[in-house]
Amino acid sequence: MDLSNNKILITGGASGIGLGLAERFIQENNTVIICGRRASLLEEVKAKFPTVITKACDLSIEAERVALYEWIKENHPDLNVLVNNAGIQNWMTITDTDFYENMKNELTTNIEAPLHLTSLFIQLPSLKTVMNTTSGLAFSPFAKVPVYSATKAFFRSFTLSLRHLLKEKNIEVVEIIPPALNTDLGGIGLHDAHPSVSSFIEAIFEQLKEGKQELTFGTSETRLNASAEDLRNHFNAMHP
Repeated sequence: MDLSNNKILITGGASGIGLGLAERFIQENNTVIICGRRASLLEEVKAKFPTVITKACDLSIEAERVALYEWIKENHPDLNVLVNNAGIQNWMTITDTDFYENMKNELTTNIEAPLHLTSLFIQLPSLKTVMNTTSGLAFSPFAKVPVYSATKAFFRSFTLSLRHLLKEKNIEVVEIIPPALNTDLGGIGLHDAHPSVSSFIEAIFEQLKEGKQELTFGTSETRLNASAEDLRNHFNAMHP
């Protein structure tokens, strides 16, 4: 994909990886639209980056996903990049009394929403690129986030198929595969010891410039290229 002069929608763009992507795409001379559930957080981003376009939207609700697409189609019909980045992570176990409700929320946000949005936005004649944020946990799960890990494995599998399915429409599919980063995903303070979002963003933009379609960093690069035995050993090391 060209890294400049695009119009880009980033879901979950007000914090974490989404915000890092938004900031860097703005630096590369792109028009960036971000959406998220919290209007106050969107306003904070707008104050810091005045050119960003914001849209409050709860992607866990089907009607709001449709409304987002209709708003884009009416107001930004030249949108050519969709970044499916929004996701939630719950630390849980199968014995939790609220396991089922938390599980449904993760499935809806991490799987149903991006698949629905993709099916909608590929109807835009201008769309040229879909970027999906998966995870290094797609390759080797972490049992403290069992549903999150499984949703990312699903999303990676879907992304591989999507790349093939969209060839005839000349839509490029890029997979963003982050390791654990210093964000609030899963809860404040849980990832403080991990690499910064900024270092991850710098690394994957270099890979975008090289034309790569699977963007990795640190342990996610290791997992992408690991053997089945390596992945088993990694899982066992995390779960003694």
